[in-house]
Amino acid sequence: MIFKLARKVRISLPDLINARVVGLATISISTALLGLRYLDQLQPLELFAYDHLVRLRPVEKKSDPRLLVVTITEEDIQRHAQWPFSDQLIAKVLSRLQALEPTVIGLDIYRDIPVEPGNAELITQLKQPNVITIQNIDTRTGTPAPPASSPEQIGFNNVLIDPDDVTRRNLLLAENDEGTLYSFSLRLAIAYLATQGISPEGSQQNPNYLQLGQSVFVPLQENSGGYERIDAHGYQILLNYRWSENIVRKVSLSQVLDGQIEPSWVKDKIVLIGSTAPSLKDLFKTPYSSVLQKNLDMPGVVIHAQMVSQLLDAATGERSLFWFWSEFTEGLWIFGWVLIGGTVGWVFRHPVTVALGVSIGLLVLWGSCFCIFTLAGWVPVASPALGFLITVGIVVTFQSHQDHQQQQMIMKLLGQNTSPQIADTLWRGRDYLLKSGKLPGLSLTATMFFTDIKNFSTISEKMTPEALLEWLNEFLEVLTHEVLEHQGIVNKFTGDGLIAAFGVPTPHKDKEKIAEDARAAVTCAMVISDRLNELNQNWLKRGLPNIQMRIGIFTGAIVAGSLGGKNRLEYGIIGDSVNIASRLESCEKHRQPSDCRILIGYETLVHLQEQFEVESWGLLALKGKERMVDVYRVVGWRSDKSS
Repeated sequence: MIFKLARKVRISLPDLINARVVGLATISISTALLGLRYLDQLQPLELFAYDHLVRLRPVEKKSDPRLLVVTITEEDIQRHAQWPFSDQLIAKVLSRLQALEPTVIGLDIYRDIPVEPGNAELITQLKQPNVITIQNIDTRTGTPAPPASSPEQIGFNNVLIDPDDVTRRNLLLAENDEGTLYSFSLRLAIAYLATQGISPEGSQQNPNYLQLGQSVFVPLQENSGGYERIDAHGYQILLNYRWSENIVRKVSLSQVLDGQIEPSWVKDKIVLIGSTAPSLKDLFKTPYSSVLQKNLDMPGVVIHAQMVSQLLDAATGERSLFWFWSEFTEGLWIFGWVLIGGTVGWVFRHPVTVALGVSIGLLVLWGSCFCIFTLAGWVPVASPALGFLITVGIVVTFQSHQDHQQQQMIMKLLGQNTSPQIADTLWRGRDYLLKSGKLPGLSLTATMFFTDIKNFSTISEKMTPEALLEWLNEFLEVLTHEVLEHQGIVNKFTGDGLIAAFGVPTPHKDKEKIAEDARAAVTCAMVISDRLNELNQNWLKRGLPNIQMRIGIFTGAIVAGSLGGKNRLEYGIIGDSVNIASRLESCEKHRQPSDCRILIGYETLVHLQEQFEVESWGLLALKGKERMVDVYRVVGWRSDKSS
């Protein structure tokens, strides 16, 4: 059925085979990629691509005016000569900040154990309703919250880290033995948004989804975006970084204590207090870490500031939350790009066009993913790119292999007896020539060329078989060289001679081209005549026999194509013109006026443009031919040509 349809729409068999290969490659590679994705083998590539997208996208580079970070630096630790700081010192910092009327203060420092002096003072500060403290999710092995803080003023500060040690996710809610826990950043955001009339609620699309203001926080799944089999416990979202540096105004602990900050930096703001000192090792890798020249890792308190900023922007509609396609849609996306890769490999064959097609394809893929990413969508990049490249490679490799097989087939049909120019012409026209593994019969006008050695049987009787073969090969090598040199093909060897053709296998319709073939054949014969004189002189010196030879040349209609079956094929040339050329070589054997006798028919003579000196032998009755043939002997070049 497929082949009938192909014939109706005129699709060639090679095209059908290639289309089938593209289809099989697309299905196989898509299936393999989806399997690798399921086994979490492509996630590192997807995360690598994700980090590039994060760094390339346009983002807001100004500091978030709603936040202030109070940093604990190495200088602060040196100044007070202790760590952890005393409760009295922390209480003093909180008191100084409260005096400047912040909306909420987040203390990203563990204070579960009293550090005297000043514990009573700290308890007083921690009981302020706008102070949020931290704990670990697992309080059995981690750090619990300060006893003075009420449950509504506690958030966990656990930071999720991906398998490559980079922080890309924000855990909003988690469960432990005590029930549902809020994250440190979510507590701070809720406290700030309450002053703007925004409170957390269940969304209309799903009551289990958290909604703040205009945004519904759809929880991250284990296979969202480029993730596969990620630990998705709790309520997670993808962390949308505002920028890597200067996302918030920072002041040191010492500046707060010394009163060196502007009141406007604190009033109605979210203030976070935490360590940025490298010695305290509260540092995390981010998508920006690999390109930063210094401060490669981001302090935990700044990570929490990033999270708070994202939650505020989402609630107020300033920045969208990340969204993802379904697993089925991602599968179609990957399948589509694998199919495009197969098409590129099918359509383009030249290395330059293949490289150009691959470059454009990858550029379009990357550009599409980047545009989607700027709209807060994360879709697979590495998987379709890998599938695209693999499919291009497989299809191009298959086509190269197929081309090589076809080339071998052509060379097998023609032997190795064509000139490089003809071989190149054949190969460029292979789609026209090749059909079901054969060269179809072509009707064309060509000049046939037959040679034979006079009295070869007598000569061969006087030589050993080994010597005869070596001597004969030396002679045939000269003939073959000259035929190829003059753009002919050697069709076959006839023992002591050969059959050649000029003007095959590509058909020539132009009369001038046909004439050029005829002139090339006669020129070749004249050169062979000269070479025969040289050979005879050389053989005489070596004690080998001298020879005379005959050449028959005729121009006319022939049919050229494959002869034989699947087990034995050869390039055959048939037609009346072939027979006439053969008879010209063998006619009038007793008339041998020179060592190399060259006879042509009138049909060849008309194309020679009087470049050669000829003598007429008149109309001759050739063996097996009913009609007489007008025969001429080529004597030599015309005097004006030779001069």
